[in-house]
Amino acid sequence: MKAKRDYPVAYITTKGARWAGGGHPWIYESDVARVEDGAENGALVDAVTESGKYLGTGFLSEKSKIRVRLVSRNANDTFDQAFWRRRVRWAWEYRKTVMGDDVSCCRVIFGEADGFPGLTVDRFNDLLVTQTLSAGIERLKPVLFPLLADVLREDGVALRGLYERNDAALREREGLAQGKGWFPLEELPEPGSPVTEICENGIFYSVDVENGQKTGFFLDQKYNRRAAAQLAKGRRVLDCFTHTGSFALNAAKGGAEGVTAVDVSESAIAAARANAERNGLDDRMAFICADVFELLPKLEEQGHKDFDFIILDPPAFTKSRGTADSAERGYKEINLRALRLLPRGGYLATASCSHFMPAGRFERMLRDAARDARVELRQIEARQQAPDHPILWNVPETDYLKFYLFQIV
Repeated sequence: MKAKRDYPVAYITTKGARWAGGGHPWIYESDVARVEDGAENGALVDAVTESGKYLGTGFLSEKSKIRVRLVSRNANDTFDQAFWRRRVRWAWEYRKTVMGDDVSCCRVIFGEADGFPGLTVDRFNDLLVTQTLSAGIERLKPVLFPLLADVLREDGVALRGLYERNDAALREREGLAQGKGWFPLEELPEPGSPVTEICENGIFYSVDVENGQKTGFFLDQKYNRRAAAQLAKGRRVLDCFTHTGSFALNAAKGGAEGVTAVDVSESAIAAARANAERNGLDDRMAFICADVFELLPKLEEQGHKDFDFIILDPPAFTKSRGTADSAERGYKEINLRALRLLPRGGYLATASCSHFMPAGRFERMLRDAARDARVELRQIEARQQAPDHPILWNVPETDYLKFYLFQIV
C-alpha cells in the first residue's frame, strides 16, 4: 500500500519499518530517515517506508526520542472529531464491560493500550484527571477533552470538572512545560474543590487530585487489595509502603485482628489515618512513620514475631534499565527481611510496579530471597494490574504490575 499523502510524510528506515510492522506503535528518532517539510510538532504524519509503503499515521514529536507515535494503521481512517469520539466511546465501553458497575473510580484511558499515546485519564467519582505526556495529545486536547466529558455525560456520569496533572518530568522530553490546573470546559465552568471522595471495594477514600501522587490515587491494585483482604481475617498484618492506607484498610475491613501501616511520608500517614477514621476502622489500626528499609531490619534484630501477614507494595524502584540491578537489590532486601519476620504458615503479599523489573526477573529474586531466608514459598495467586489498565501484548510497556500472594511453608 502506497502512502496516503493526506499528511506530511515521515520516511522510516528498514529497521524501523520492521519494528513498526511487529505491532509496536512507537517509531524512534534513529529509525526516521527524514520528515517532509511542513510537518509540525504534535501534528499527524503518515509513516511510510523509504519506498513509499504506508505503515500508519501518528503524532510527530520533534523533541522526543520517540519520534512518531502511531494512532492508526488503517489507510481509510479520517482523523476528525467523529474518529476521536468513537475511540473515546470504545475505551469507555471496554471499562463498563470488564469492570461492570465498578466504574465510579477507574482508569478511563490507558495510553497506547487505548490508542491514545501518551495520555492517562482517571475517573475519581465526579472528577476526571488527565496526564498528557506526548506532544500529539497536547495539541489534540482542545478537541479531545470536551469529547471525553461529553461521552461520559451522555452515559449519565455527573462530572464536576477535568483536572490536568501535567507536573511530570517526562513532559520535558517532549518539549512540554510542566503544570497543573483545571481544563476549561464550557459546560463545567466552576469545578470547585480538587478534593473528592471515592468508594473502592466498599472503602471510602478522600482523593486530592491536585496534590496526591500521580493523578491522586493508585487504581491499578484495586482487585489485588481485595484478594489480600481475603487472607487477612484474624491475622496480624504489617502493611509496608502503605501510602494512603489502601491495602491496610482492605485488610482491616477483611477482618484482620490488627493492622500496622508504615510509610516514610508523614503526609501519607496522616491521610491513611484520616481514611481509617472515615471508615470506622481506626480502632484496629496503628500507623508508623518510618523508612521500611530501616524498620524491617530493626524488627528482625529485636526478634519480633508480631505479624503473620506482611504486605509489600513499594513504589517503583527503577524507571530505567540502567538502574534495574540496584532496584533488584532493593526488592530482595525487603522481601528477604519480610520472609525472616514471618512464621511458618504466615502470608506474604509482594508487588513491583516497574516495567523494567519483568515478571521473570522478579520471580528469580523472590526464589533467591526465599532460599536465603531458608523458607519455601507456596504460591496462592500471581496477579497483575486491574483490567481497566489493559495489557497490549505488542506493547510490553503496558505490562508493568506484578503481584503475588504466598504462604510461607
